[in-house]
Amino acid sequence: MAKSKKKPSPSKYTKWLWRLFLGGLIFGILMFIFASLGLFGKLPSFEELENPENNLATEVISIDGKTLGKYYRENRTPVKFTELPQNLIDALIATEDERFYDHSGIDARGTARAALTLGKGGGASTITQQLAKMLFTKTASGNIVKRLLQKVKEWVIAIRLEKQYTKNEIITMYFNKYDFGHNAVGIRSAARIYFGKEPKELNLEESAMLVGMLKNSSLYNPMRRADMVKDRRNVVFNQLYRNDFIDQSERDSLKTLPLKLDINLEGHSDGTATYFREYLRDFMKSWIEENPKPDGSSYNIYRDGLKIYVTLDSRMQKYAEEAVEEHMSNLQGIFNEVQLKNKTAPFYDIDQDVVNLTVDQAMRRSERWRKMKAAGSSKDEILASFDAPAEMNVFSWRGQIDTIMTPRDSILYYKKFLQTGLLSMDVETGHVKAWVGGTNYKHFQYDHVKQGKRQVGSTFKPFVYATAINQLRVSPCEEFPNTPYTIPAGKYGLLEDWTPKNSSGKYGGMLNLKDALANSVNVVTANLMDQVTPSNVVQLAKSLGVTSEIPEVPAIALGSVDLSLYEILAALNTFANKGMYIKPLMILRIEDKNGTVLDDFYPETKEVMSEEIAYTIINLLEGVTESGSGIRLRTQGAKYPNNIATGYPYKFTNPIAGKTGTTQNQSDGWFIGMVPNLSTGVWVGAEDRSVHFPDLGRGQGASMALPIWALYMKKCYNDKSLEVSKDEFEEPENLTISVDCKSFKKDLEKSETGLEGEIDF
Repeated sequence: MAKSKKKPSPSKYTKWLWRLFLGGLIFGILMFIFASLGLFGKLPSFEELENPENNLATEVISIDGKTLGKYYRENRTPVKFTELPQNLIDALIATEDERFYDHSGIDARGTARAALTLGKGGGASTITQQLAKMLFTKTASGNIVKRLLQKVKEWVIAIRLEKQYTKNEIITMYFNKYDFGHNAVGIRSAARIYFGKEPKELNLEESAMLVGMLKNSSLYNPMRRADMVKDRRNVVFNQLYRNDFIDQSERDSLKTLPLKLDINLEGHSDGTATYFREYLRDFMKSWIEENPKPDGSSYNIYRDGLKIYVTLDSRMQKYAEEAVEEHMSNLQGIFNEVQLKNKTAPFYDIDQDVVNLTVDQAMRRSERWRKMKAAGSSKDEILASFDAPAEMNVFSWRGQIDTIMTPRDSILYYKKFLQTGLLSMDVETGHVKAWVGGTNYKHFQYDHVKQGKRQVGSTFKPFVYATAINQLRVSPCEEFPNTPYTIPAGKYGLLEDWTPKNSSGKYGGMLNLKDALANSVNVVTANLMDQVTPSNVVQLAKSLGVTSEIPEVPAIALGSVDLSLYEILAALNTFANKGMYIKPLMILRIEDKNGTVLDDFYPETKEVMSEEIAYTIINLLEGVTESGSGIRLRTQGAKYPNNIATGYPYKFTNPIAGKTGTTQNQSDGWFIGMVPNLSTGVWVGAEDRSVHFPDLGRGQGASMALPIWALYMKKCYNDKSLEVSKDEFEEPENLTISVDCKSFKKDLEKSETGLEGEIDF
């Protein structure tokens, strides 16, 4: 008879369970010990926990406290816990770590649940563990052992973080570190990029969307998968309800709300003041070389979290960019219509061989040429690539266009676009308030404020008049003959006689200086230049801050010299600033990430002329907008030739001192306009001087540049908080130069008839 097997006693099962439990416990403890000793990989030191490595973006902050842009490798600008709204914190706790305030880095209940359900019942990572992973560990790939070892390291680091930081600090670090996609690293960048707000301004539905993205910001991307993001946001609402942060009716009502995005991308070519920010980036390179850290190392604008406080006003910058877009989009349309009849479009005054040479030079300057040459491609291979059709994204005023064209054709396409520069500065402080260097930085990166130099045309004439009034002590009311004036060969080194013509072609009679400047009469300017000499005019221009080379020849009287908008505006601003030159100031101070001031900046000034002379020139320049080439600032609904617009509905009534400028073939159009506390200059032209309007009606400064000034100033005046002046320019006491031409003429007539001083019986 077979013997039956003996069944194990219950006590034996208990022993095995205890052995498994104790073995697992000991194994877990050993894993923690080994991980703590760094046997599974290097752990952060105490110093690293105190100062976790971060790439912090350098921020450019306007004078009115708005962020104009950033320099970064990671677009991260940290916030403090007090800058986080409570609804954002509630959404985070409810969704990511319900027992956050009850554990010390590891949620035992969550871990046990995850182990028993093999992760199907939800993950077990606490907020602190997630932070540890972001700060100090990399995602493990491969087998389960590697992933387990990483998880143990996260636990160890999480416990250390909990000992080192408060709960609020951990939440803050978490929000500052997470990458929300689209260059939005950290909650501040995310709030600005997705909603155009600071974090403190986020409402509950916005906070819920951002918290929902924490699951996987690449997958839950509101720009690509809006429906998925909305569903994920609604999961956050469920969690808020489950944890008693909102009631059922609130949850149900919140779920019906659509995503309301206000996208404000913060790439280096996006946002506002892009041309100025590029100028500032270049400035910072020099500043960093001259200002090392206390330990001798160099600052890094891409990761040191500097704060650069600048003079630009975000409101005025916005108005300037809007004015440029409004006028230039219209002007480009008119220019394109003109080109339909131009056989060498968009060029004028050159034959096809010169067109080909121009395109060839543009190809050699291109990034394509540089890269292919560096890669070892032959000249023939490079040239062939310019004739191969390719997909490309090109600029248009209606938005970017996806198209197919050859790189050679794209060069011609871009050559046709008119460009512009606008610079606006406070008269007395020199603070630059707005800087627009072109029409679109992404596609046209050349800066036409400080980098570009073009012929200034008649905007140079005030220097001639100022020299004459200062040297000759003449009144703006004194008259000069409006007849051709010749400076003979040999004088001032001239090789032949110089007899400039009036652009209007009209001569005859006498003109006072005010009318002559208002209407840009060339013959009177030539007469004055000969009386004061070119060298004295150049000397004055240099004292007014012009650093470009100016030849001492009579032709500079008509603006033959190339200057930057930056130079010409700062120089003419001296007249509005009562004879005191002030160098434009763009930066107020630079701080480190802790708010310690590293450098302060102050205006550079010098007295160039008396207040009396400066006021006299301002009086002359007021005539330009009262009766001269800038008169359209005063008109409303007036029709001007060639359909440049249906009218100029500006109707300014306040005092404006200004000067238009137009080069000989309409390659450059200028307008400089000043009111008592704001000077603004505008230039318009194409990249190549052979690209221009064929006629003066559409190609003059009053048609190309003046409308941008007017649109900008209208917007500034409509914003009462800016306090842009509409007052009269302040007249100096005891003015000895007569600027009232009616009184001057009466006094002159009395003097000529011998009646002056007679007693009236």
